[in-house]
Amino acid sequence: MPKLERILCSVDFSEFSEWAYRHALSLARHYRAKLLVLHVAELWRHSSVCFAPVKGYKQFLHHFLDDGQQKLLEFVKNFRVQDVQPLCMVCEGMAPDVILALAETEQIDLIVMGTHGRRGFDRLMVGSVTERVMRKALCPVLTVHASHDSGTSGKEEDPVHLGRILACTDFSENSQRALDYGSFLATGYSSELVLVHVLENIPHSAARKEAIATATDRLKGLIPLEERDVGRHKTIVRVGKPYKQIIALAGETQSDLVIMAVRGAGAMDLSVFGSTSHRVIQLGPCPVLVVHV
Repeated sequence: MPKLERILCSVDFSEFSEWAYRHALSLARHYRAKLLVLHVAELWRHSSVCFAPVKGYKQFLHHFLDDGQQKLLEFVKNFRVQDVQPLCMVCEGMAPDVILALAETEQIDLIVMGTHGRRGFDRLMVGSVTERVMRKALCPVLTVHASHDSGTSGKEEDPVHLGRILACTDFSENSQRALDYGSFLATGYSSELVLVHVLENIPHSAARKEAIATATDRLKGLIPLEERDVGRHKTIVRVGKPYKQIIALAGETQSDLVIMAVRGAGAMDLSVFGSTSHRVIQLGPCPVLVVHV
């Protein structure tokens, strides 16, 4: 069963990390989780300091970290939510390495990060901080990009509202964990949960109709008995390329979150831009929660 007791949000002071932080705050509030807010000061970006005398290097490092701490405190101050007291941390190093190490030592249940760019592949480039963290993280990663106001509640006490969640499944054992997270979040936010399955390579109309009916029955069978009469769960079967259908459906239904599973930490190394999850993150209209199994 999913748990959400410790959340790590990485902040670089961009508009993208602002949206990520809003989601982290909301989740921390709903689940009474401890929220760690991290800014990684990457000294390697200031290559000239490497040639400075030892004393000058130490002074620069001190001011560099202090400046990052002040910026982080100011950032957090601008987004206050009742009952959430975030712990601010500034560390020096390579951002992906620091984030992953801290997530492991602090036993983080969820990493929340922003993705940069507004168009296609700009959102998640190979080698980017978010992409590298997603490939190696041992816990789920929520990726958030700045977009329209979908998911924004407009309330100070809750900066994000997850009104509709898409949980994608291919009926494998691996995808069950994504559905578990979907139910977990839908309960916490009183959201509508839409279970989605996409059929591929079904050319004939007769076969298509039968396949859709079979998949629909299987989706309905995944809904817990106690939830079937509540009316908060829906099932949708689409035909086509999975990432295209999921992206289209997320837009059509004005969904606030898509949840997908990937097969194990490191699995995305095998097909970085070919994977469905990466393409949904790159091209989709809303945040994506990637669950490693």
